[in-house]
Amino acid sequence: MDATRTTPAPRQHLIADSRLEQARARDRRHVWHTWSPLAADRTALMISHGAGHRVWDVDGKEYLDAASLNSTCGYARPEVIRAIGEQAARLHHFDLSLASQEPAGLLAERLSSYLPPELSKTLFVNSGSEGFEAALMIASAYWSHLGRPRSRVVGFARGYQGSTLLTRSMSTLPRSQHLLRSPVDATLVDLPLPPRELRRPESAPLLLAAFERALYENPADPPAAVVVEPFLNVGGAIVLPPGFLRGLRQLCDATGTLLIVDEVFTAYGRSGRMFASLREDVTPDILVSSKGLSGGYVPIAAVNVQQRVHDTFGEDPVIGGLRYGHTTSGHSVACAAALATLDVVEKDGLVERAETLGSAMLDRLAPLAANEHVVDVRGLGLILVVETSSAETAASVVVRAREQGLLLRQAGPSVMAVPPLVIDDEGARAVVDGLAGALADTVA
Repeated sequence: MDATRTTPAPRQHLIADSRLEQARARDRRHVWHTWSPLAADRTALMISHGAGHRVWDVDGKEYLDAASLNSTCGYARPEVIRAIGEQAARLHHFDLSLASQEPAGLLAERLSSYLPPELSKTLFVNSGSEGFEAALMIASAYWSHLGRPRSRVVGFARGYQGSTLLTRSMSTLPRSQHLLRSPVDATLVDLPLPPRELRRPESAPLLLAAFERALYENPADPPAAVVVEPFLNVGGAIVLPPGFLRGLRQLCDATGTLLIVDEVFTAYGRSGRMFASLREDVTPDILVSSKGLSGGYVPIAAVNVQQRVHDTFGEDPVIGGLRYGHTTSGHSVACAAALATLDVVEKDGLVERAETLGSAMLDRLAPLAANEHVVDVRGLGLILVVETSSAETAASVVVRAREQGLLLRQAGPSVMAVPPLVIDDEGARAVVDGLAGALADTVA
């Protein structure tokens, strides 16, 4: 099915024809695009505006968006836009290291209401990378405050916690490698099984055994923390086996190790729960979230910390508190946008809808597993994954889908569909049909 519609985009949103080439030339001359080969021309797709789960490019072509990782309540949501404007008119921001402002407190209180009571303190930063960097520093400082310094960290070799120096040190993915000395003593665990086998419940003991070996690798050097994503996004769109996170919590408790859960991608309904860790009733010691918090409208991330971890910072020898933050941490407008986004999530029942709609879409995609070029079909909430036989095949599927008006993502050999949580039933059918059609055209 072709996901492109013929309905023209509202002309007032489009760049005038006389300016289109100027806009593209300006971008090619001055903009350095993230995570992109220099030879890639990102102006080939230049987005003008969006509404709901659809976007239009500057040429007026319409696309169904199943690629934006942080689109919670879609594009041009009136409630969020209004909240941003009203807060900016009242107080755009004030530095939290000097004073308080109400939006940060309201958002911290709101997040606490969704989480287990132990996770009662919230640090705000601007991105998931910053949030995870803060989490690593908090974990290290916690053990120092107790007078029992620990520095080693255990995680997935195929994990991805961000693009800052500390977070890059927690991954063996080629894209994360850097030329500077790694500042983190990391023990990274390889996957013991292929993703199509790892997602099965019976694989949990094997994966837990691998983490147990890493935890006890050197009894004289116990780890400060274990860090995990409930779904390995950049590392291959990998669903972890049910029971793994609960078993890992038990391993951490047995060794006194902090558990840091990276929900930058999975939180705020994307996984079919408000937080993916709640699927197994697991309470992390530190939880990092970002992408869906403000629905992509304004950058913001949250680091939720157990009270017992927070309270040790009174022992900090320099200021008796947290020596971390940014001038724009807890930005007033970003907090207002997040509160409005969460209002939409609750009012529209987007968490529950992500679970039911994602399951229905996964059922419709399941027959693709019979294709000789498909290795696996899997998903979690409103994250749909078709693992193909190669990265080249996946790239071709993504390109073909875009030509048909459907925007998808690629993670290695896997094609991912990650639509806004507000996508309707018609849009969901178009995603499934468009992905299946793009695959059929690619391998024909």
